[in-house]
Amino acid sequence: MHDISVNEQLTNAVHSEEQKLLACVHCGLCLEACPTYTLTGDENDSPRGRIYLMRAVVEEKLRSDSAAFKTHIDRCLGCRACEPVCPAGVEYGELLEASRATIYSRSAEKGLSYRLLRLALNHIWLHPARLRFAFAFARLLRQSGVAGLLLSSRLAGLFSKRFQFGLGLLVSSAPQLSAQTEQGGSEPRDLDQMKPALLFTGCVTEGLFARVNEATRRVLQVNSVRAEPPTKQVCCGALHAHAGDLEGARVLARQNIAAFGPGDVPVITNAGGCGAMLVSYGHLLADDSTFAARAQSFSARVRDVSQQLETKPIVSGAHLDDAVTYDASCHLLNGQHAIEAPLKVLRAIPNLDLVPLEGAERCCGGAGVYNLLEPEMSEGVLQEKLGHIRETGATLLATGNPGCQMQIGAGAQIAEMQLRVCHPVELLDISYRRAGFYRKSS
Repeated sequence: MHDISVNEQLTNAVHSEEQKLLACVHCGLCLEACPTYTLTGDENDSPRGRIYLMRAVVEEKLRSDSAAFKTHIDRCLGCRACEPVCPAGVEYGELLEASRATIYSRSAEKGLSYRLLRLALNHIWLHPARLRFAFAFARLLRQSGVAGLLLSSRLAGLFSKRFQFGLGLLVSSAPQLSAQTEQGGSEPRDLDQMKPALLFTGCVTEGLFARVNEATRRVLQVNSVRAEPPTKQVCCGALHAHAGDLEGARVLARQNIAAFGPGDVPVITNAGGCGAMLVSYGHLLADDSTFAARAQSFSARVRDVSQQLETKPIVSGAHLDDAVTYDASCHLLNGQHAIEAPLKVLRAIPNLDLVPLEGAERCCGGAGVYNLLEPEMSEGVLQEKLGHIRETGATLLATGNPGCQMQIGAGAQIAEMQLRVCHPVELLDISYRRAGFYRKSS
């Protein structure tokens, strides 16, 4: 007997997108754009195949708790690389989240990893004080050297590969650049008539990459924008949405909309995953009579720091010596459509040795917590990425999302590659410091 309640949940979730679901002409243009399909060669691991599965569940030809449905929906990275190449305009990311909502309702049946994820999302990520404590503990493990010691010692062999990679993710979040050794001070010069903006700091970014938020504020000030972070902002909800907990994502979305308030002041983010989630609030809360209009207005204000900087000529800094390559965050590319903007940030560094990266637009395999839930698939995608990075000969890689920084950084560390990973705005920040744009802090 079919599980009617779960099937109805999926049907309702995709109802507003039904025409786009049916509009898929199964042309196959999405196949080669899909990292999981190119890895496995399985049609069910392609966007086209997954849409077949979604339609089968909606039409009650396939049970929503079937192994085929759960396995192939879970295997999707959610990178949305299929969307730009789709001639029918199918908004695959929204259909994927709707499908995962049915799976999330049964996550207690799926093993320890998914039960732990559900526990963390419900009891840590929805509670800011607990989340801050969790990140403080993670920083303690990182800064004390405990995580690095466990990863590099003989004890590492006692742990599972998944746990080892988790340690690698934490270790790779440590600062990769020695900004304090550069010339100049640490405070931006006072600039008159700065344009106001609001900074979305993000939970992972603020928790493990606070230096990126600080660099973002300094770089924006040099470019005449003063970005202040609202104090009551919370997690963007991306992890919840990707896991299928859409109601948890809505709870966080409402809090952020209230925290940032009305108006037309830009909301600036420096994390591709967060930005893609923030710009989708309009869709997420479309059926909320209280927040629908506010969500649409909020989403229209969101822009990546690179998109904000490119609104006028970016102030040029000083030369840096490293050979740099750039890897595009999937959600920055496919969610926020920031294609050239991050490259313009890097090109504001005079004569930068910027080496093209083959497959820069393809996912690195991080995808939120995908690397911990689907480690084998994630590793397969990551190895392809690392291979292309080796070919560049670059010693420094810039990417605009903390998850990508940790994924590539951990992979490079375990593979013993001589590679540092950072955010593009960190490089521009150091370039500005060398150029003397910052005054000494008093």
